[in-house]
Amino acid sequence: MRVCIIGTGYVGLTTGVCLAHFGSDVICVDKDAERVRTLKKGIPPIHEDGLKELMEGGRARGRLEFTGDLRYGVANSDIIFITVGTPSLPGGGPDLSAVRRAAAGIAECMDGYSIIVIKSTVPVGTQKLVSGIIKDKVMGQAVFDVLSNPEFLREGSAIFDTMHPDRVVIGADNPEAAKVLARLYRPIGGKVLITDPESAEMIKYASNAFLALKISFINEIANLCERTGADVTKVALGMGLDSRISPDFLKAGLGYGGSCFPKDTRALQDLARKNGCTLKTVESAIEVNEDQRLRAVEKLKAALGDLAGKTVGILGLSFKPNTDDIREAPSLDIIREIIGQGGSVKACDPAAVPNAKKAIHEVEYCDDAYLTAQGADALILVTEWEQYRVLDLKRLKSLMKRPVFIDGRNVYDVDAMPDLGFEYYCIGRRDYCHK
Repeated sequence: MRVCIIGTGYVGLTTGVCLAHFGSDVICVDKDAERVRTLKKGIPPIHEDGLKELMEGGRARGRLEFTGDLRYGVANSDIIFITVGTPSLPGGGPDLSAVRRAAAGIAECMDGYSIIVIKSTVPVGTQKLVSGIIKDKVMGQAVFDVLSNPEFLREGSAIFDTMHPDRVVIGADNPEAAKVLARLYRPIGGKVLITDPESAEMIKYASNAFLALKISFINEIANLCERTGADVTKVALGMGLDSRISPDFLKAGLGYGGSCFPKDTRALQDLARKNGCTLKTVESAIEVNEDQRLRAVEKLKAALGDLAGKTVGILGLSFKPNTDDIREAPSLDIIREIIGQGGSVKACDPAAVPNAKKAIHEVEYCDDAYLTAQGADALILVTEWEQYRVLDLKRLKSLMKRPVFIDGRNVYDVDAMPDLGFEYYCIGRRDYCHK
């Protein structure tokens, strides 16, 4: 099939390259001229394993191209995906301005029947909104269907998730249009669920909110474990063995971040309020998450006291491993709090340093963990990159001014670290140990 992708962020670019890999002819459109030039050179603007290779393969086979010309993309496609960003507004609701512009642009370029697919994360009612925008523009001169097709990608494993979906959700008013979209996904596989557009839009928000709830729940249990002497890693293991619960998203730490969970929980909360509802569990999950990311600073102060004049090393800046995304990353709040209390910060990350430099300037950015540890009064492991799981701990300790290690992701052994001479603090296990 011929496909147009409007927007080349995580969702759009990943979707485009994967559809091209499975045989579709894909045109990716973006209004950012510099991004289009970069993509044409074969350079992905985001860090995602396997993305560059798939881009090269799609372009080499003539199935993938990049352009800033929306009219060209629409005119040469049967299915048009809207994959633009929907960032949070100050009140928590999603900013749909890019979706509105995409819908209006599509309408101006249409000259025949088209299937328009909303893959951006949007609130209930957006399919009707987009349909209305296009209908008003075309004035009956073109026939079209608008479908909702939410994505369920995890940054850092977006290629794998696209190629191995748990489910493909299609919300449509026209069953025949839904069948066409289902055929597009047939080479990829996954259980196809066809429903009404409103339910499809709600499925995305409900799914992400539920996962956020699990994370906030286990973090609250972790805080209680610290007070009672229980070990949250063992508690989570015991809980996860129950098939009704599963072990996924039961890792205590410094809370969730990224472009999805914070934005989507706030958007769902906003949607509920506008419809006269209160989602108490979602509101609590948001509050717990905001508090949890500063647990590392609380532990830091317990170890060092006044942070003024202290140097703290941060291991990991991205909100999760295997991505360069720092949106809503716990590291940013932790760094700002340390600097606000008079401390200085050194930091490293395998991929996210360029993005972090744009967000926070008052940091000494280092190439690796050992340079970050040099002269530090404490280290905080914020993002559990594989590189930070296999550190030479004796070397690390020898470089530090004081061996305070705050393990925000419970990577290291709670007994071994004190034996190596670290003052070791973690989440939901023994509060700290030192010898």
